Amino acid sequence: MIIEVLYPEFCNLYAETSNTRYLQCCLPEAEFVFTEYNDEPAFLTKKVNLIYLGAMTEHSQEMIIKKLMQYKDRIIELIEEDVPILATGNALELFGEYIQNEDGSKVEALGIFNYWAKRDMMNRFNCLMMGKFEDMTILGFKTQFTFAYSDDFKYPFIDVEKGTGMNPDCNTEGVRYHNFYGTYLVGPFLVLNPHFTEYLLKKMGVDNPSLAFSDVIYEAYDRRLKEFINPETKYY
Repeated sequence: MIIEVLYPEFCNLYAETSNTRYLQCCLPEAEFVFTEYNDEPAFLTKKVNLIYLGAMTEHSQEMIIKKLMQYKDRIIELIEEDVPILATGNALELFGEYIQNEDGSKVEALGIFNYWAKRDMMNRFNCLMMGKFEDMTILGFKTQFTFAYSDDFKYPFIDVEKGTGMNPDCNTEGVRYHNFYGTYLVGPFLVLNPHFTEYLLKKMGVDNPSLAFSDVIYEAYDRRLKEFINPETKYY
Protein backbone atom coordinates (compact mmCIF):
# COMPACT_ATOMS: atom_id res chain seq x y z
CA MET A 1 0.00 0.00 0.00
CA ILE A 2 1.31 3.44 -1.00
CA ILE A 3 0.16 6.76 0.43
CA GLU A 4 1.49 9.81 -1.42
CA VAL A 5 1.72 13.11 0.45
CA LEU A 6 2.12 15.95 -2.02
CA TYR A 7 4.41 18.90 -1.28
CA PRO A 8 4.71 18.53 2.52
CA GLU A 9 7.19 21.43 2.65
CA PHE A 10 4.31 23.73 1.62
CA CYS A 11 1.09 21.93 2.58
CA ASN A 12 1.58 21.95 6.33
CA LEU A 13 -0.58 24.69 7.89
CA TYR A 14 -3.04 24.23 10.80
CA ALA A 15 -1.53 20.92 12.04
CA GLU A 16 -2.49 19.22 8.79
CA THR A 17 0.70 17.15 8.90
CA SER A 18 -0.94 15.31 11.79
CA ASN A 19 -3.29 13.70 9.27
CA THR A 20 -0.27 12.01 7.74
CA ARG A 21 1.30 11.12 11.08
CA TYR A 22 -1.95 9.55 12.22
CA LEU A 23 -2.24 7.48 9.05
CA GLN A 24 1.32 6.28 9.64
CA CYS A 25 0.24 5.05 13.08
CA CYS A 26 -2.83 3.33 11.60
CA LEU A 27 -0.87 1.78 8.72
CA PRO A 28 2.64 1.00 10.01
CA GLU A 29 3.36 -1.40 7.14
CA ALA A 30 2.35 1.05 4.39
CA GLU A 31 4.82 2.98 2.24
CA PHE A 32 4.53 6.74 2.61
CA VAL A 33 5.92 8.78 -0.27
CA PHE A 34 6.55 12.44 0.56
CA THR A 35 6.70 14.12 -2.84
CA GLU A 36 8.46 17.47 -2.70
CA TYR A 37 7.98 20.26 -5.21
CA ASN A 38 10.77 19.26 -7.58
CA ASP A 39 10.03 15.54 -7.41
CA GLU A 40 8.06 13.54 -9.97
CA PRO A 41 4.81 12.41 -8.32
CA ALA A 42 4.58 8.72 -7.55
CA PHE A 43 1.02 8.65 -8.94
CA LEU A 44 2.46 8.95 -12.46
CA THR A 45 4.22 5.59 -12.36
CA LYS A 46 2.89 3.69 -9.32
CA LYS A 47 -0.44 2.45 -8.06
CA VAL A 48 -1.16 4.64 -5.03
CA ASN A 49 -3.89 4.03 -2.48
CA LEU A 50 -4.26 7.64 -1.34
CA ILE A 51 -3.09 11.08 -2.44
CA TYR A 52 -3.15 13.76 0.24
CA LEU A 53 -2.76 17.55 0.15
CA GLY A 54 -3.07 19.80 3.18
CA ALA A 55 -3.59 23.52 3.69
CA MET A 56 -1.01 25.99 2.37
CA THR A 57 -0.30 29.70 1.94
CA GLU A 58 -1.82 31.64 -0.96
CA HIS A 59 1.59 31.96 -2.65
CA SER A 60 2.07 28.20 -2.35
CA GLN A 61 -1.34 27.64 -3.92
CA GLU A 62 -0.22 29.44 -7.05
CA MET A 63 3.06 27.51 -7.22
CA ILE A 64 1.36 24.15 -6.75
CA ILE A 65 -1.36 24.88 -9.31
CA LYS A 66 1.39 25.49 -11.89
CA LYS A 67 3.07 22.23 -10.90
CA LEU A 68 -0.10 20.12 -10.96
CA MET A 69 -1.40 21.61 -14.20
CA GLN A 70 1.03 19.45 -16.17
CA TYR A 71 -0.49 16.38 -14.47
CA LYS A 72 -4.12 17.45 -14.83
CA ASP A 73 -5.15 14.70 -17.25
CA ARG A 74 -3.62 12.02 -15.03
CA ILE A 75 -5.33 13.46 -11.93
CA ILE A 76 -8.69 13.31 -13.72
CA GLU A 77 -7.98 9.69 -14.67
CA LEU A 78 -7.18 8.80 -11.08
CA ILE A 79 -10.39 10.42 -9.83
CA GLU A 80 -12.45 8.53 -12.41
CA GLU A 81 -10.63 5.32 -11.44
CA ASP A 82 -11.77 5.81 -7.81
CA VAL A 83 -8.29 6.39 -6.40
CA PRO A 84 -8.86 8.13 -3.03
CA ILE A 85 -7.72 11.76 -2.89
CA LEU A 86 -8.07 13.92 0.23
CA ALA A 87 -7.61 17.69 0.07
CA THR A 88 -8.05 19.66 3.30
CA GLY A 89 -8.19 23.40 3.97
CA ASN A 90 -7.60 25.60 0.96
CA ALA A 91 -6.10 22.67 -0.97
CA LEU A 92 -9.60 22.02 -2.29
CA GLU A 93 -9.41 25.35 -4.16
CA LEU A 94 -6.70 23.96 -6.45
CA PHE A 95 -9.27 21.69 -8.09
CA GLY A 96 -11.82 24.42 -8.84
CA GLU A 97 -11.98 26.81 -11.79
CA TYR A 98 -10.05 29.78 -10.40
CA ILE A 99 -9.16 31.81 -7.31
CA GLN A 100 -10.13 35.49 -7.47
CA ASN A 101 -8.06 38.17 -5.74
CA GLU A 102 -9.50 41.32 -4.17
CA ASP A 103 -8.55 43.39 -7.24
CA GLY A 104 -10.54 41.10 -9.52
CA SER A 105 -7.53 39.31 -11.00
CA LYS A 106 -7.79 35.55 -11.21
CA VAL A 107 -5.45 32.64 -10.60
CA GLU A 108 -6.52 29.89 -12.98
CA ALA A 109 -6.84 26.58 -11.13
CA LEU A 110 -7.08 23.01 -12.42
CA GLY A 111 -10.71 23.39 -13.47
CA ILE A 112 -11.72 19.85 -12.54
CA PHE A 113 -14.79 20.95 -10.56
CA ASN A 114 -17.27 23.78 -11.14
CA TYR A 115 -16.58 26.10 -8.22
CA TRP A 116 -14.31 29.09 -7.71
CA ALA A 117 -12.88 30.88 -4.68
CA LYS A 118 -12.73 34.56 -3.71
CA ARG A 119 -9.98 35.90 -1.45
CA ASP A 120 -10.41 38.55 1.21
CA MET A 121 -6.99 38.74 2.82
CA MET A 122 -7.94 41.45 5.31
CA ASN A 123 -10.67 39.32 6.90
CA ARG A 124 -9.99 35.87 8.27
CA PHE A 125 -13.10 33.75 8.80
CA ASN A 126 -13.18 31.25 11.69
CA CYS A 127 -15.97 28.91 12.73
CA LEU A 128 -16.92 25.47 13.97
CA MET A 129 -18.90 23.17 11.69
CA MET A 130 -21.04 20.08 12.20
CA GLY A 131 -22.70 18.17 9.40
CA LYS A 132 -23.69 14.84 7.91
CA PHE A 133 -21.89 12.63 5.43
CA GLU A 134 -23.78 9.41 4.77
CA ASP A 135 -24.51 8.06 8.29
CA MET A 136 -21.63 9.95 9.93
CA THR A 137 -21.59 13.20 11.86
CA ILE A 138 -18.58 15.23 10.72
CA LEU A 139 -17.02 17.75 13.09
CA GLY A 140 -14.40 20.35 12.36
CA PHE A 141 -12.97 23.82 12.32
CA LYS A 142 -12.50 26.45 9.63
CA THR A 143 -9.96 29.22 9.39
CA GLN A 144 -9.74 30.84 5.97
CA PHE A 145 -9.46 34.01 3.90
CA THR A 146 -11.65 32.63 1.11
CA PHE A 147 -15.10 31.29 0.35
CA ALA A 148 -16.02 29.08 -2.59
CA TYR A 149 -18.91 29.75 -4.96
CA SER A 150 -20.71 27.95 -7.77
CA ASP A 151 -23.85 28.25 -9.83
CA ASP A 152 -24.48 24.66 -8.79
CA PHE A 153 -22.38 22.69 -6.31
CA LYS A 154 -22.87 19.39 -8.12
CA TYR A 155 -20.87 17.16 -5.81
CA PRO A 156 -21.37 18.18 -2.17
CA PHE A 157 -19.44 16.34 0.52
CA ILE A 158 -21.10 17.32 3.82
CA ASP A 159 -24.63 18.56 4.55
CA VAL A 160 -24.12 21.37 7.06
CA GLU A 161 -26.20 21.29 10.24
CA LYS A 162 -24.35 23.99 12.19
CA GLY A 163 -21.74 26.46 10.99
CA THR A 164 -21.04 27.57 7.43
CA GLY A 165 -20.72 25.67 4.18
CA MET A 166 -18.65 26.62 1.16
CA ASN A 167 -19.85 30.21 1.68
CA PRO A 168 -22.28 31.89 4.12
CA ASP A 169 -25.25 31.24 1.80
CA CYS A 170 -24.43 27.59 1.12
CA ASN A 171 -25.67 24.67 3.22
CA THR A 172 -23.17 22.13 1.90
CA GLU A 173 -19.45 21.87 2.61
CA GLY A 174 -16.69 20.52 0.42
CA VAL A 175 -16.76 18.35 -2.67
CA ARG A 176 -17.04 14.60 -3.00
CA TYR A 177 -16.86 12.89 -6.40
CA HIS A 178 -16.01 9.20 -6.69
CA ASN A 179 -13.30 8.91 -4.00
CA PHE A 180 -12.19 12.54 -4.16
CA TYR A 181 -12.88 14.33 -0.87
CA GLY A 182 -12.17 18.04 -0.55
CA THR A 183 -13.06 20.10 2.52
CA TYR A 184 -12.22 23.46 4.05
CA LEU A 185 -12.17 21.76 7.45
CA VAL A 186 -8.83 21.66 9.23
CA GLY A 187 -7.73 20.62 12.61
CA PRO A 188 -6.51 17.85 11.62
CA PHE A 189 -9.54 16.38 9.86
CA LEU A 190 -8.73 12.66 10.15
CA VAL A 191 -7.87 12.80 13.85
CA LEU A 192 -11.07 14.71 14.61
CA ASN A 193 -13.31 12.33 12.62
CA PRO A 194 -12.47 8.68 13.34
CA HIS A 195 -15.63 7.34 11.69
CA PHE A 196 -14.65 8.99 8.42
CA THR A 197 -11.05 7.80 8.83
CA GLU A 198 -12.26 4.19 9.04
CA TYR A 199 -14.42 4.81 5.98
CA LEU A 200 -11.45 6.26 4.08
CA LEU A 201 -9.20 3.34 5.02
CA LYS A 202 -11.76 0.97 3.53
CA LYS A 203 -11.82 3.02 0.33
CA MET A 204 -8.01 2.71 0.29
CA GLY A 205 -8.31 -1.07 0.31
CA VAL A 206 -7.94 -1.89 4.02
CA ASP A 207 -10.36 -4.77 4.66
CA ASN A 208 -10.61 -4.50 8.44
CA PRO A 209 -9.31 -1.07 9.43
CA SER A 210 -8.04 -0.63 12.96
CA LEU A 211 -7.51 2.91 14.16
CA ALA A 212 -4.45 3.71 16.23
CA PHE A 213 -5.26 4.86 19.78
CA SER A 214 -8.88 4.04 19.01
CA ASP A 215 -10.18 4.32 22.60
CA VAL A 216 -8.73 7.79 23.02
CA ILE A 217 -9.70 8.95 19.52
CA TYR A 218 -13.33 7.88 19.88
CA GLU A 219 -13.61 9.23 23.43
CA ALA A 220 -12.32 12.60 22.22
CA TYR A 221 -14.78 12.52 19.31
CA ASP A 222 -17.72 11.76 21.64
CA ARG A 223 -16.76 14.61 23.97
CA ARG A 224 -16.40 16.99 21.05
CA LEU A 225 -19.76 15.91 19.64
CA LYS A 226 -21.45 16.73 22.96
CA GLU A 227 -19.84 20.18 22.89
CA PHE A 228 -20.94 20.79 19.30
CA ILE A 229 -24.51 19.67 20.02
CA ASN A 230 -24.76 21.88 23.11
CA PRO A 231 -27.07 24.81 22.19
CA GLU A 232 -24.79 27.16 24.14
CA THR A 233 -21.83 26.39 21.89
CA LYS A 234 -20.88 29.38 19.76
CA TYR A 235 -20.00 28.45 16.20
CA TYR A 236 -18.58 31.84 15.18
